[in-house]
Amino acid sequence: MPTPTLISLDAMGGDLGPPVIVGGIHDYIQRHGGQGVRFLLHGDETAIVAELARFNLSADVCDIRHTDKTVAPDEKPAQAMRRGKGSSLWNAIEAVKTGEAGAVVSAGNTGALMAISKLLLRMSAPGLERPAIVASWPTLRGVTAVLDVGANIESDAEQLVEFAIMGEAFHAAVHGSVRPTIGILNVGSEDVKGHEEVREAARILREGGLGLNYHGFVEGDDIAKGTVDVVVTDGFTGNIALKTAEGVARFISALLKQALTSSLQAKVGAAIAMPALKAMARKIDPSAINGGPLLGLNGIVVKSHGGADAKGFGNAIRIAVGLARSDYLKTVGANLGRLDAVLHHPVIPASPVEESVS
Repeated sequence: MPTPTLISLDAMGGDLGPPVIVGGIHDYIQRHGGQGVRFLLHGDETAIVAELARFNLSADVCDIRHTDKTVAPDEKPAQAMRRGKGSSLWNAIEAVKTGEAGAVVSAGNTGALMAISKLLLRMSAPGLERPAIVASWPTLRGVTAVLDVGANIESDAEQLVEFAIMGEAFHAAVHGSVRPTIGILNVGSEDVKGHEEVREAARILREGGLGLNYHGFVEGDDIAKGTVDVVVTDGFTGNIALKTAEGVARFISALLKQALTSSLQAKVGAAIAMPALKAMARKIDPSAINGGPLLGLNGIVVKSHGGADAKGFGNAIRIAVGLARSDYLKTVGANLGRLDAVLHHPVIPASPVEESVS
């Protein structure tokens, strides 16, 4: 029998802890089958067992590693690194470090998750400073990967190109694209637009010989259109865009609910159109965006929103399983090696004298 994919979960992370984490396992199994996947839950055994019983999940699916230690939602990253050893978050990440688990998912403290992940797993290539968080964004054409959405407030040209490399590998691994197209988010599509860092990143992607399918600059409305498969930006801009999209999705859902329940006639019309309305609701559901891998680490770490419901956490699990079963880490490593050669070991053309001698 094939070895099952083991996903490590911080069962105490997030606003509600075990009810959402175990509910997310149940949601993942209901929607995706769960064949060949097992879960390692770190946290309060009594609370976890109660939720497993509520969702009728057996020991064939889940193992529990008890700890009564947790990382607080407001704990500073430096404090989490000093005091966090033995916590549910630390132990969940350590299972990936030791090779026991193929990926970890946590809805806990983002800063602590990043700091402890970097401490235990290290970065996947020399020169990488911090992970990037990627969001899987529903669009008219399918799903677009947007990164960074919060880890790096400012990013130079080299970091933006690193995001492009990691985003391409992520989209291929999780969303099945063969040759993902890449765009850099900018204030206009013309080559002269934007600040120096985005223009330099665009030059490297065009001329660096990295083999990436670079489309060019894209604007904010291109994300929802699905103009490209991967949108690259700094974490400041990306996080604002992500939170704006989630807010707009909830706003549209609330307006639709009000409109479709405002009168008897509207309710009758809603009943007739219900299949189409449900399909639309699934498309704009904010939980579909939930599950942001921390790309660039020497291991697979997925961040779930702290306020995610069971469906949202189930989506984060789906992303973790997809990455754990892919060649993502090898692909990123190879492409980052090529980038390092382009940036730090350029090929110097031979001079006319050298050519004549040769």
